[in-house]
Amino acid sequence: MQLTVKEIKKIIPHRFPFLLIDRVTELIPGEKLVAIKNVSANEHFFEGHFPSQKIMPGVLILEAMAQAGCVYFYYSQNLQGTYHYYLGKTTVKFSAPVVPGDQLQIEVETVKFVGKTGFLKAKATVDQKVVAEAEIALSAKEV
Repeated sequence: MQLTVKEIKKIIPHRFPFLLIDRVTELIPGEKLVAIKNVSANEHFFEGHFPSQKIMPGVLILEAMAQAGCVYFYYSQNLQGTYHYYLGKTTVKFSAPVVPGDQLQIEVETVKFVGKTGFLKAKATVDQKVVAEAEIALSAKEV
């Protein structure tokens, strides 16, 4: 299954400038999700991080992984009619910078589901080189 940005917006509440995934290229509920973020030189955060050497902030890479995780969690747990909340990270590791022109590919897999809480493993790559890895926790609340 693939999702456009329009379909992603139906699942998570984020909007410009904070929607950090552009497309889901692969989704197998309960197995994995692959999403992409095209990193443009026009991103608002590059104005201050850093004007002379633009680098995507690590916290925003983590946020992109969490947003991809929310979409994955939504489909894997059949959570129509709920809000999804990012609870936190259990581990995170950054290993390379992300710069304008990069295409960030995010892969999300299940660690475990406990009721309406999910523990997920996320990996972000650029040109097949790992730039960040994290384990994140998500929870869903009834609307």
